[in-house]
Amino acid sequence: EHRRVRYANPLTSGELNAYLADIDRQAEELFLRLVKQMADAEGITETLKASDQMKWVRWMNSCRDRASETVYHQVIYT
Repeated sequence: EHRRVRYANPLTSGELNAYLADIDRQAEELFLRLVKQMADAEGITETLKASDQMKWVRWMNSCRDRASETVYHQVIYT
């Protein structure tokens, strides 16, 4: 609705899709790296997964949620 030309030019030239694909790749890489780092820092291991699955799921969901928020603020919203 606003700034149609600013949107239409990259869309028709194919630059928009390439840009969005690059942002998606960056976001995915950062997300996976953050989840792994958080899990390692908090001691979430395969041993925990084998012994207490529900605890492992809670902790991993917490890591994934925090990583998602970080990715949204650092890559997507900026």
